[in-house]
Amino acid sequence: MTPAKILVAQGGGPTAVINQSLAGVVLEARRFSNVTRVYGAHHGVRGIVNEDLFDLTHETSHNLEMVAATPSSALGSTRDKPDAKYCQEIFEVLRAHEIGAFFYIGGNDSSDTVRIVSEEAKKANYPLRAIHIPKTIDNDLVGNDHTPGFPSAARFVAQAFAGANLDNAALPGVYIGVVMGRHAGFLTAASAACRNLPNDGPHLIYVPERTFEVEKFLSDVKATYDRLGRCVIAVSEGIHDASGAPIITKLAKQVEHDAHGNVQLSGTGALADLLCEEIKGKLGIKRVRGDTFGYLQRSFLGCVSDVDQHEAREVAEKAVQYAMWGDRDGSVAIKRTGNYAVNYELAPLETVAGKTRVMEDELLSSCGANVTEAFQAYLRPLLGSGLPDACHLRPNKVAKVLNKA
Repeated sequence: MTPAKILVAQGGGPTAVINQSLAGVVLEARRFSNVTRVYGAHHGVRGIVNEDLFDLTHETSHNLEMVAATPSSALGSTRDKPDAKYCQEIFEVLRAHEIGAFFYIGGNDSSDTVRIVSEEAKKANYPLRAIHIPKTIDNDLVGNDHTPGFPSAARFVAQAFAGANLDNAALPGVYIGVVMGRHAGFLTAASAACRNLPNDGPHLIYVPERTFEVEKFLSDVKATYDRLGRCVIAVSEGIHDASGAPIITKLAKQVEHDAHGNVQLSGTGALADLLCEEIKGKLGIKRVRGDTFGYLQRSFLGCVSDVDQHEAREVAEKAVQYAMWGDRDGSVAIKRTGNYAVNYELAPLETVAGKTRVMEDELLSSCGANVTEAFQAYLRPLLGSGLPDACHLRPNKVAKVLNKA
């Protein structure tokens, strides 16, 4: 139990429950008499390098609980992707402030940052515990059954598509919703969670784990529209062709790139618009609408899974316990047990850092654009309690008298 001062930071995209993890670190650390200060970095690793730190030691428990129940990153986040030199600067600040334990709440890139910082501390023979706390709505961290942030975002996506399906049934046409997910389709697949009746949408689901063919897509849409008179479609932003090229680069005349050089996928709304134009132009369907969920699914206020909330808190508490009582650095991983319960294990950083999990084959339909019952069973307990149902009138039709069409 060496740490006297600890530092916590938040990285990457905000989520609905990332502040549960922040509160978990602060409140659990207070239980240990050897912790004299709890610092927070303002805007992630950039705040560390700039020595822009908050002293969270005297924050009231009540306010921490209020912040914990609030979406987004209370400390501020960053999209900085540190290289070795950047991580050396992080370590130098940690050493200057005599930090004994470093907790970074984030996804793939954040775990890699923790790995490099841990290695720098070992090289310098500096006593630092470096622990990665998982977070990502993409659900793509290797070694985890699921990651905090995903269940709440999935709950939002499921409810949003249930509403879109009701709208589409009332005024039939084609509806496309583009969901976040560059490499993994878990969040897009969650669109199926609230389907109750056989003809409920989404009727078609396209994820990055399956090659996307525009002509096959149009054929699927036509078949569904001919059968039902309407079609609701869920699409991952990262859909790509057989060569791995994002579909947006095939359809758009010009594409944008983000700060890391990646093709800008769903942020502009271009993919939804382009797919809508394909349907209108090649299938002749007039009523075609598209939405890009974008940031909405990350921190939507009031749409939070209670399961996600308590697991995001517990995973941070376990991180502090591993730092205080353990003798190694690592990434806290969520493991499912029994019908539904979880354990928290400390995975070696090198097994998580820089790696990406994708949807397993058994979760996806092999013969069409859909998910399997295995995925539904996987997702159901994560969405939490009180998920609303969409109800329908019974079609007790009155016999025609005039026999008009």
